[in-house]
Amino acid sequence: MKIKYIIYFLLLAGVGGLVAYRISANNIKSEKKEAISSSVEVGGIVLKPQEFDDNLSLSGSLEANEQVEVRSEVSGIVENINFEEGAEVREGQVLLKVNDVELRAQLSKVKTAENLASENARRAELLFEKEAISKEEYDVANADFQSAEAESQLINAQLSKTSVRAPFSGTIGLRNISKGTYVTPSTVIAKLVNTKQLKLTFSIPEKYASRIKENSTFDFTATNSSESYTAKIYAIEPEVDVTTRTLKLRAVVDNSQGNLYPGMFVNVLLPLETVPDALMVPTEALIPIQNGKQIFIAEGGKAKAVEVKTGSRTRKSVRVISGLKPGDTILTYGVMALNNGTPVKVNLNYNDSISQAQ
Repeated sequence: MKIKYIIYFLLLAGVGGLVAYRISANNIKSEKKEAISSSVEVGGIVLKPQEFDDNLSLSGSLEANEQVEVRSEVSGIVENINFEEGAEVREGQVLLKVNDVELRAQLSKVKTAENLASENARRAELLFEKEAISKEEYDVANADFQSAEAESQLINAQLSKTSVRAPFSGTIGLRNISKGTYVTPSTVIAKLVNTKQLKLTFSIPEKYASRIKENSTFDFTATNSSESYTAKIYAIEPEVDVTTRTLKLRAVVDNSQGNLYPGMFVNVLLPLETVPDALMVPTEALIPIQNGKQIFIAEGGKAKAVEVKTGSRTRKSVRVISGLKPGDTILTYGVMALNNGTPVKVNLNYNDSISQAQ
């Protein structure tokens, strides 16, 4: 009889244990479902190292390799103009001629005085050798001759300046005078510009100064075209501008095709370095905080805020220098609704679908 009750008791205990187990299992499942239903759905990516060209985007301006305002060194009436506006001229080519009638008359007069002084000096030398004149008289005759000779050289120099020549080869601009114009040294006749080569001047922030070297090459584009051009740095300012905290650089540009003009504004893409294992994150993943930036990552089914330091950026992504490691799951969408420890459901295909839609 006792055995019978024992069996009944064991059966009841087993049934009770089974019921308790089922109730506990159902409670755990309901809790999991409740946790899942309360999770925030976010988009994310798994962080992978990639090669990144660290470039500095700047603005600059083009200048002529050589540029000068053509002027006459002497005053007078323009007799001839020997150039066409906008034409190519050679170094030493006569651009215009100033009337030199008066100078030639002065030269004739000075030449006559020079010849007379030369003859007087010759006679004085003969007389001095015969001790017929004093040393003082001999010196005066020689001084007169040297003075007349110097006066003749001065007039010749002025005569040579009546022919205005091109100081270098280049393109002559629009002229401001006509034949018959009275010009002075202050009169600008035209501009002469050498555009076969151009100078590109731009400035970089001082923190990049040590990373730039002479003879480095870079690409740039002009505002009027999407075509890319190449320039080479040939000079660096020896000091940083204390007002702007920038360092000025100058590069040379080949313009043999004539597509670029002095004064043009250009966009410079200056390469700093190539990073083989950069960690790049989408710009929308960054959240500004006091004294820095943070990114949410997924860890154990929850959002975790990580403070990061960033470097260079492109149009869509930013390089993270510290705070993250390869393999981290970066949360990119829905991050503004997150707090540290918020349960999350990560859709890793979100960014791919967005990229395909774009």
